[in-house]
Amino acid sequence: MSRMNWYQVAPEGAKALLGVHHYIMKNTNLPEELIHLVFLRVSQINGCAHCIDMHGRDLRQTMSVDKVALVPVWDEVPHLFSDQQRAALAWAEEVTRVSETHASDEAYAAASAAFEPKDLVDLTITIAAMNAFNRLGAPFRLPVSAKAT
Repeated sequence: MSRMNWYQVAPEGAKALLGVHHYIMKNTNLPEELIHLVFLRVSQINGCAHCIDMHGRDLRQTMSVDKVALVPVWDEVPHLFSDQQRAALAWAEEVTRVSETHASDEAYAAASAAFEPKDLVDLTITIAAMNAFNRLGAPFRLPVSAKAT
């Protein structure tokens, strides 16, 4: 079944969300690769095919295919990811699953140890923004660029 294109139906809403995305990409100190890594992991948790496809492609421009493939099990291959990347991935999982985790004190302490206060807030905004995009991309079944062959 074909579903509506949410950003064409509600362009002002799309513009508002894209404003947050612009802030993340242009006005934070977070490395671009780290942003895309978090975008990918959050999208994997939420099952948004469009965003998984898009951010996987973004990451493969700076990261090996093998490493991108192992993002879902990043904690089993710690040697592939920097301390900061592991902290960001752990916090992304914690915040994305906040109804289950309640953003535990342990997770907060670990994230706080890896990021300066403003960077931790910006990381959390990044996670929240991707969760918002996923909650539009998945239900409206945005298309993917991936091909079968």
